[in-house]
Amino acid sequence: MLSKRIIPCLDVRDGRTTKGIKFKQNVDIGDPVEMGRFYYEEGADEIVFYDITASSDRRPIMLDVVRRVAETIFIPFSVGGGIRSVEDMREVLLAGAEKVSVNSAAILNPEIIRQGAEAFGSQCVVLGMDVKKVEPSDQIPSGYEMVINGGRTPMGIDALWWAREAERLGAGEICLNSIDADGTREGYEIQLTRLISTHVRIPVIASGGAGTPEHLLDVLREGCADAALIASMVHYGTYTIRQIKEILQERGVEVRKTW
Repeated sequence: MLSKRIIPCLDVRDGRTTKGIKFKQNVDIGDPVEMGRFYYEEGADEIVFYDITASSDRRPIMLDVVRRVAETIFIPFSVGGGIRSVEDMREVLLAGAEKVSVNSAAILNPEIIRQGAEAFGSQCVVLGMDVKKVEPSDQIPSGYEMVINGGRTPMGIDALWWAREAERLGAGEICLNSIDADGTREGYEIQLTRLISTHVRIPVIASGGAGTPEHLLDVLREGCADAALIASMVHYGTYTIRQIKEILQERGVEVRKTW
């Protein structure tokens, strides 16, 4: 059985880690370089870094910050935000990332997924999905709609259709974020996670809503996720990564031991 991965997320704005609720009310949390190093030493399986305003501001990702984080950690490092071309992907990988996450740009230009997979391998291409629950319709039969530009722009695209299409184009992994659950610390969106996880063959990382280790247990089991993204529960010191892993292991979830 493959170990379930526990992945801290660094949402970065103006060079600082930030955290909001449902993509709003963001507050400063700290230095992403120091935080990345801390989580690496604590036993994180990977680190995810998002430059959260790069797409909406129509600017390049902050490569200098990416490079400084990459120099301090020695685990897989996934980076997203403002990546619009294969050349952007190349620059992020050369800055030290192992994976590149495409979200808004992939919806606007799906071929970037195929081009990235052909250039660097599917294992390097992560599809970031920001999803909002809506009333099911002919256009959105699953009841989950894709939203881009940091949650600002609904696209009228069904999330399940888009996940399967991105897999067909060559995405090697999906990071699935529920805007409705994001930052609430009330639990992941289990129905959404299970819907996507059971209809694609590639790994799915659940994101949005983690507040307790039991929330991770639920999404890894009931939601069928391969990994869980965490932020608030470790950013604010409520739990350590080791505590989370120990609880998951006690409940029968296979995790990578780091103690």
